[in-house]
Amino acid sequence: MQTPLLARLAARDRDLYVRWALDDRSARALRTVLTAVTHAGGAFGSIALASLPLLGIRPLAAAGARPLAALVVSHLVVQLFKRTVGRPRPSQTLSARAAIAEPDRFSFPSGHAAAAMSIAVVYAVLFPALAVPAIVGATAVGLTRVFLGVHYPGDVIAGQAIAVVTALAVLAR
Repeated sequence: MQTPLLARLAARDRDLYVRWALDDRSARALRTVLTAVTHAGGAFGSIALASLPLLGIRPLAAAGARPLAALVVSHLVVQLFKRTVGRPRPSQTLSARAAIAEPDRFSFPSGHAAAAMSIAVVYAVLFPALAVPAIVGATAVGLTRVFLGVHYPGDVIAGQAIAVVTALAVLAR
């Protein structure tokens, strides 16, 4: 009998998490760098990045409120999913310990990954010269969430997918 698709995906998610997450033997310097990158997708970092155009910083001023709007919309969608799905974080279901403080008890989808990617997509579309560094930076934020032990890879992918859809919807308006 074949395992249902969702069960296979969950098993693969757990396997990747176990391979990628840092353990207690990981270098302190690596943990420090990853923590700094992951905080770029946190509330302060993402709101600051999304608000730069509103401060009149050229040439970003042309973006107006769109990065902030994409951030807000993606955050609302992420919170709706988090509260509906209620997937526990890896530290609650596996014999794993997060390397940083967990912002809440729900894992799916990743809010940090969504925040970083929603802003990155807006900047990438409006300023093509920023596309590669913006998308690479947002992808790095998502990866750090797994490396630091607070999300499964599928949580990050889902958060980033929500971010792309919501950012493109904001840009289409």
